[in-house]
Amino acid sequence: MGCCVCTMECVCVFQRLYSSDDALFLLQPVLLDSSSILPDRILLLDMFFHVVIFHGETIANWRRQGFQNLPDHENFRQLLQAPVDDAQEILRCRFPMPRYVDCDQGSSQARFLLSRVNPSQTHNNLYGWSQDGGGAPVLTDDVSLQVFMEHLKKLAVSSSS
Repeated sequence: MGCCVCTMECVCVFQRLYSSDDALFLLQPVLLDSSSILPDRILLLDMFFHVVIFHGETIANWRRQGFQNLPDHENFRQLLQAPVDDAQEILRCRFPMPRYVDCDQGSSQARFLLSRVNPSQTHNNLYGWSQDGGGAPVLTDDVSLQVFMEHLKKLAVSSSS
């Protein structure tokens, strides 16, 4: 990715995902939603002024245990390095230089990602807390995009006198 590509990236916010459940660790775009925050994922979010690498809980635990330093886990080392390389390329050719944030799920720095995702799972809808891989809940009083759109539809079709 050259510097001329960076001018196009300035216009839009995009997300990149590296998923550890795929044997090939393919790059996959995901929704900017709390349901995309899973324990076995690494998310790379480019917000122009911030570049965030977010490690899910499982990935963060493996990293803390040093699996990337073991010769048997070369693929895991490459999985961790891929978003760092992408982030370094973004930092190298972007002006003004964005703030680089590398964080784990549950850490204080995770707020950079959690403040940007659609809160489809919050403390208000308890089914979002399920352990079946439904994503991470976001503790907020904001409504999700789906709730907002449903309310907007009701207002649009209601008869006002």
